[in-house]
Amino acid sequence: MAKSRGFTLTELMIAITVMAVLGSFAMPSFRQMMRNKEVNSAAESVANGLQRARAEAVARNAKVKFVLGSGTSWTVDYVTKPVSTDPPIDTRPSSESANATLVAKASDLSTNATIITFNQLGQVVANADSSATLSRVTFSSTGATTSLQVRIGAGGNAKVCDPSLPSTNVRAC
Repeated sequence: MAKSRGFTLTELMIAITVMAVLGSFAMPSFRQMMRNKEVNSAAESVANGLQRARAEAVARNAKVKFVLGSGTSWTVDYVTKPVSTDPPIDTRPSSESANATLVAKASDLSTNATIITFNQLGQVVANADSSATLSRVTFSSTGATTSLQVRIGAGGNAKVCDPSLPSTNVRAC
């Protein structure tokens, strides 16, 4: 009596077909999950940049501004630099925090504000160029089911929140 030592070609082809079908069902959910993580990552990056600007203003005893660039890029720098040729305090390019399809936009009611300035006490003050002060940024992505906001409170704290959640939820706006 001969012992069987493996799979037949038919069994192998059936197994591969079943795996391909299951994979095709899982792929859209995986893409959606990845897009949601990209939105979350970009929102957290901007919130961290805002907190960094606030902390640097206090630590350096100087006015520091946070500038939101295109996409999810941002820069933290002095309002008035001690040495004009000094590089910015901190900066992040869009490519570092999320996929290129991610959209970050200032969502202040009637303005397209991109700058917020913190004083030596970490409080929000008027921008040196008299432009509108950034108070909220919305993040979304094609293919994502979530949209997040970064909101800056009156005291200067940045909070990442989800506008779609009910007000009883801790992560709600």
